[in-house]
Amino acid sequence: MKNSTLKNFKFLSLTLMFLITLSACKKDEVSTTISYLRTVNASPTLATYNIYLNGSVINSAAIPYAGSVAYTAREAGSYSLKFTTASSTENLLTKTVSLSPNMYQSFFLINKGTSLDGLTVSDDLSVPATDKAYIRFINLSPDAPAMDLIKNGATTALFTNKTYKTATAFVQVDAGSYTLDAKETSGGAVKASLTGFTFVAGYHYDVIYGGLVTPADDTQRPVNLQAVTIK
Repeated sequence: MKNSTLKNFKFLSLTLMFLITLSACKKDEVSTTISYLRTVNASPTLATYNIYLNGSVINSAAIPYAGSVAYTAREAGSYSLKFTTASSTENLLTKTVSLSPNMYQSFFLINKGTSLDGLTVSDDLSVPATDKAYIRFINLSPDAPAMDLIKNGATTALFTNKTYKTATAFVQVDAGSYTLDAKETSGGAVKASLTGFTFVAGYHYDVIYGGLVTPADDTQRPVNLQAVTIK
């Protein structure tokens, strides 16, 4: 009788272990549908924003110009992304974003006023060389012409002829401190500079040409060059 009870106990224990293992496997399978989204405020004004993903706030504090919200993980699918100012719940912009499985994406809030809009970009965060930093260039100035990005003093540009709402792929650069210039593709005039910014090995960065060539007043930002760490 004792042997029979012991055998039944062992059988139940093994069955329970199998079910737990199967459940864990299923959870691992579900995780392959996860997608990651970060948001960046590139709207060229003094306004700060709250960000809602399917109705839930995803920022801990209102996001200023060149500020960002780190990646948030969600199941792949379509989501509503809504922006309000820090001082109001009035909806200023709502966009539908499609999140694909196993992908990292960035959403940039761009332009201003009634022209407020968004740009979604896929993020390749691979690190082929751990001793290098990785940068991409994005022209997000609504009234700017095509732009180049060049290291100060260099003869060859890192990126060339990037028009509004154009993002490059990432390129690797030596880690260290850089002064970068944003130049008009036509004519080569330097319009903005980023001075003494340190790119750290293993990290990815957005280098954003933003602001306005002709701001209407002091609530709008003039053209500028910003580096935003991707995280």
